[in-house]
Amino acid sequence: MGKKIRGQIFVLDDNIDTDQIIPAEYLTLVPSKPDEYEKLGSYALIGLPDRYGKFIATGETKTQYPIIVAGENFGCGSSREHAPISLGAAGVKAVIAQSYARIFFRNCAATGELYPWESAERLCEELVTGQEVTIDFEANQLINHTLNSVRPLKPLGEVGPVIDAGGIFAYARETGMIAQKV
Repeated sequence: MGKKIRGQIFVLDDNIDTDQIIPAEYLTLVPSKPDEYEKLGSYALIGLPDRYGKFIATGETKTQYPIIVAGENFGCGSSREHAPISLGAAGVKAVIAQSYARIFFRNCAATGELYPWESAERLCEELVTGQEVTIDFEANQLINHTLNSVRPLKPLGEVGPVIDAGGIFAYARETGMIAQKV
C-alpha cells in the first residue's frame, strides 16, 4: 500500500504570499529550537484576510487541516524558509496548488517540511474548507470523501524522496552525497 495523507482541507485562492503565511514580525523565532518551532507553527497563516476563517483555532498551536488547497502562485513574495517551516510546525503535511512561487517550492524540498503537490485542475474554486480528502501518492490523486470525487495531481517527481528523507541535507547524507554526521 502506497503513502497517503488524509484529513480536512483548508482552501485558499491565488497569490498567497509569504507575509500571509508567516508575517515578518515572527521571523525572529529560530526553528531549530523546539519551543520556538512550536510557536512559529502557531502563527502559520496568521496574515491571511479574515474572509478565509481561522487556520488555527484560538488557544491551539496546531491546525486541524493537514492539507492546504490553493490556486496559482502559492508562496510568492520573499524567500524565507520560515514559510514552509511554519506550515509544517502547525501540522500541515501537504499543499496542493495550481502553481508555486519557485523559491517556496524549493524551500519545501530544502526543509523537508511538506509536500508541494501541483493540481492538474483548478481545485480551489471547486473545494471547500473542511472537506475530508486523501492524497494518494502512488496514484497521484486527490480523493474527496465529502464529494465522492477523484481529481488528478501532477507527480511529485524527484522532490518526493528529498522530502521523505527530511530535507536536502538529510537526503544528501542518506544517498551518500555528503558524509554522515558523526
